Amino acid sequence: MRPLITQSPGGTMRRTAIAATTAALALTLAACTGTEPEVATKPDPKPTSPAASEAPAKTTEAPAPKDAGLGDTITLKGLEDGEQISVTLKKVSDPAVPKDEFFNPDEGNRWIGIQIEIVNSGTAVYDDSPSNGMQVADADGQRFNGVIAEIKAGPAMAAGVTLKPGAKALGWLVFEAPKNSKITTVQFGMNSGFSDQTGEWTLK
Repeated sequence: MRPLITQSPGGTMRRTAIAATTAALALTLAACTGTEPEVATKPDPKPTSPAASEAPAKTTEAPAPKDAGLGDTITLKGLEDGEQISVTLKKVSDPAVPKDEFFNPDEGNRWIGIQIEIVNSGTAVYDDSPSNGMQVADADGQRFNGVIAEIKAGPAMAAGVTLKPGAKALGWLVFEAPKNSKITTVQFGMNSGFSDQTGEWTLK
């Protein structure tokens, strides 16, 4: 079941699920999976061209793996067998420009647009609400959930996404934060954020 998101009069979103129910669900899921939560920060290896793969191997020491950032892909697993997606952080629009003049951030705030691509790299159908499993954080550790908004940067990610294996979805998700807040990380998890594995991208 996807948590219900409602719009407050100020334009910000809040989840209306009862806290006790959410906590109980999280505990139940943790007991079922039997695995420890994990934050994945390393990107998937970049594809190499045939010419590069045929070149003689160099003896120089390989650079240390970097944290995932803009343009990188992280592959994540869900709670059920066969659930797996590869998520790419494609673009960032900060501040994001509202698509119309009637719906804007609250006074003193701004919108941040994050474009992601989701590819179902597993064997099970992906059926989820991407916005429920995604949040951004600033340098002070403040975390911000998504808002329902349209921006000029491009089409929004659908509220509900169903993908057969091999299919993909592309779209923008929008977040609201204070104007002086420096956004430093983006996080995404499957199963509306309840999966044990969370991908994390660092923004420069």
